[in-house]
Amino acid sequence: MSTSLHNLEQLLEHIAVLAKDEQQVSMAQVVESVGDRSFGPLLLIMGLTLFSPLSGVPGMAIFAGLFVLLIALQMLVGRKHFWLPGFILNRSVAQSKLIKALDWLKPTARRVDRMIKPRLNFMLHPSSTYLIAGLCVMVGAALPFLELVPFSSSIVGLALAILGLALVARDGLLVLIAVSFIGAAGSLAIIKFL
Repeated sequence: MSTSLHNLEQLLEHIAVLAKDEQQVSMAQVVESVGDRSFGPLLLIMGLTLFSPLSGVPGMAIFAGLFVLLIALQMLVGRKHFWLPGFILNRSVAQSKLIKALDWLKPTARRVDRMIKPRLNFMLHPSSTYLIAGLCVMVGAALPFLELVPFSSSIVGLALAILGLALVARDGLLVLIAVSFIGAAGSLAIIKFL
């Protein structure tokens, strides 16, 4: 990943530039553009995908769940470079849909970027990132089931985006906020299934 990517708007712009000359944008292209050591940006991208209108694509929750699970498991085992299978890397979205989703997210990204900064560093200590990865494993495993609960996959998508942004911006307060969103989605699921 380019070291100049420190906030949400820069990441969205980076992806928009990637999509500029493509009819279809594959996950492999996105992964290559952000780098193979970039767990935070990839969690952020998956979270934004679930939170954006792209979440309406059939099977997106299952795809996102597998993707998050693979990223988080590799974080847990301490891999420095991540690996993704071909069926995930080959998944693509039309440029027009991607640009529409990015344009939809940009105004919010600007507002969010004004609020983030490095703080509560203990939340992002190397030992704490294992807890974040464990939380992401649980979320990734639950995502296909959360598709049955209205709004819960969008809430979890927002939480994953916040966790990814926390890793990018080194903002521990965002970790606490993400955990509260995951708790809210879990509460919705419990209410739905009881």
